[in-house]
Amino acid sequence: MNPALRSSIFITIFTLFFSNHTKAQSEGNAIKASIGFAASSSYYIENYGSQEEVDVMGGGPYLQAEYIIGVKSWFSLRPYAGAIFTSVDNNQNVQNQPQYKVTTNAFLLGAKVRLCAPIPWVAPFIEGGIGTSIGKFETITPGVNFNKSDLLLHIPFSIGLAIGRHNNFEIAISGYFHPAAKQSSGIFAVGYNFPLD
Repeated sequence: MNPALRSSIFITIFTLFFSNHTKAQSEGNAIKASIGFAASSSYYIENYGSQEEVDVMGGGPYLQAEYIIGVKSWFSLRPYAGAIFTSVDNNQNVQNQPQYKVTTNAFLLGAKVRLCAPIPWVAPFIEGGIGTSIGKFETITPGVNFNKSDLLLHIPFSIGLAIGRHNNFEIAISGYFHPAAKQSSGIFAVGYNFPLD
């Protein structure tokens, strides 16, 4: 078979298949619940004395709920509320030095947008937005000394996969960046969408 003809047939089948199945993507409203693990760290690589790296990372649970406004099969608006609670081992021992740590214990409010490939079963997506965090932030490292209970700006960013025939299950890696506290929280989370329409 002629390669050009074979390519044309493949493109035609591909287009027909996905034009019929992209309806599996949600264009209505939904609620998404997520749970995962968060790790808070400083923006900077910290070293002490002999250039031995100092472990300043905190870890803990992450929870979030989103209200999904499905504008198109590939685009949605997502107001969210959530929480991050990270801590460090109180027995952390850096010989003859103060205890360095990066922790986040805060509630999150904000909004983000999602761009998603409208593909059933496995749909990759990317998200970004802006929000505020209300709580206590500690970034105590050799180069930074931030320890406040405050309301701070954060910038969320996520990449992940929406899984299933209707893409109701999700696996994502996210980051919440807090410029004022000079720290960020990396998150691995799983979620489920509950359609409202």
